[in-house]
Amino acid sequence: MAEQNNNQQQDVNQLLKVRYDKLHELQENGKDPFVITKYDVTNHSTDVKEHFEEMEGKEVSLAGRMMFKRVMGKASFCNIQDLKGRIQIYVARDSIGEESYADFKKYDVGDILGVKGIVFKTKTGEISIHAAEVTLLSKSLQILPEKFHGLTDTDTRYRQRYVDLIMNEDVKDTFVKRSKVISTIRRYLDGQGFMEVETPMLVSNAGGAAARPFETHFNALDEDLKLRISLELYLKRLIVGGMERVYEIGRVFRNEGLDTRHNPEFTLMELYQAYTDYHGMMDLTENLYRYVAKEVTGSEMLTYGEHTMDLSKPFERITMVDAVKKYAGVDFNEVKDTAEAKKLADEHHIEYEERHEKGDILNLFFEEYVEEHLIQPTFVMDHPIEISPLTKKKPENPDYVERFEFFMNGWEMANAYSELNDPIDQRARFAAQEEAFAAGDEEANHTDEDFLNALSIGMPPTGGIGFGIDRMVMMMTNSPAIRDVLLFPTMKTLSKENQ
Repeated sequence: MAEQNNNQQQDVNQLLKVRYDKLHELQENGKDPFVITKYDVTNHSTDVKEHFEEMEGKEVSLAGRMMFKRVMGKASFCNIQDLKGRIQIYVARDSIGEESYADFKKYDVGDILGVKGIVFKTKTGEISIHAAEVTLLSKSLQILPEKFHGLTDTDTRYRQRYVDLIMNEDVKDTFVKRSKVISTIRRYLDGQGFMEVETPMLVSNAGGAAARPFETHFNALDEDLKLRISLELYLKRLIVGGMERVYEIGRVFRNEGLDTRHNPEFTLMELYQAYTDYHGMMDLTENLYRYVAKEVTGSEMLTYGEHTMDLSKPFERITMVDAVKKYAGVDFNEVKDTAEAKKLADEHHIEYEERHEKGDILNLFFEEYVEEHLIQPTFVMDHPIEISPLTKKKPENPDYVERFEFFMNGWEMANAYSELNDPIDQRARFAAQEEAFAAGDEEANHTDEDFLNALSIGMPPTGGIGFGIDRMVMMMTNSPAIRDVLLFPTMKTLSKENQ
């Protein structure tokens, strides 16, 4: 086996040497492709195919990567792949000249070419370009994966996304749709009167979510800083400043594990709207998801794996207590205190920590018994105060807060509040978080004095929400893992021997 691998590596090395030799020959003959700085492109491949009737017989100029070549004496065929697709090129010696044709025959799959020629249809009915001029724009010195097996190893695909995009058309389509998801969100929110803003990524106090931050050091100020875990606290400062509707789409960073739905850096969209509450956020979420699905997929029905989610109907709304009662058969309205909640947890074999209180146990029941059932779009409302340090209490029941999480396919897709704007209550919540941190909760929030000062100046009643953009894209593209919708997911660095 080792001898076979060694022979294969020798074959690859020889093929790479041939490519370098071809480049050197071009350079010696004054045809170095790397000195070319631009090429005039008039059309993409799909423009020609979709408008063939009006473009037949006209001259066009395209550029892209050669993915296939077949040389047949005085005439040859190749395929060029550009942003939008592929198109066949007919290259005849008599049309481009003997010297250019001799050069073309030496070009390799992977080379980037510029082609100028006439649109026509072959005898077999394939829309093609009859080349009048072929220009080598960039020489590929590496070998693309063999076309029949392609690039299928997932680790290599993620590490070498540039090759993945070349070889797998569906991957490129996923990221085109990702871009469309984000632009559609912006278009919808802009139409609702929201203003897009930007807030700091390097912060002294990483708050606004239950997560461990990444830490770094800023040499110029000789100060330790953190990468943000949320967008919340700065956006709320802007609400205090009178910006009534704001949103931000940006990267956040959480020092947590990797799995099919988690990457340590991911894209979050948070928005805040003055003079509304979490019911207003439910209406906005429902309308936004429906709009994005229709614009990006053309339908209000989303298929993900074995499930089909219907976004056309009103989304279900259920309290966390009622959801646990429905799926676990336990009514937390009848649970008197933390001791009784822990006894129930023991009876149901649910693990908890000593510091956990009744509301924490309710949430553990929810995670264990309910989440997997929430396939259709569902708002789970009224969370316990213990797990919601930045949320307004329900006036009629202060053990719970005006918060919801939006679920589809058994996943949390969004988190929203009626935002806490009482600075005295907020200080007390921060104090409780500090106690939780001291008791071992590494994801607890820390007191943010400047944020408390902002609340003291006065923040209007406000609704806020955070969307995980990556999970939304997964749902819109039927992608099985978060790494499939991140162009460059976080990967463990390879050792030199494995590179």
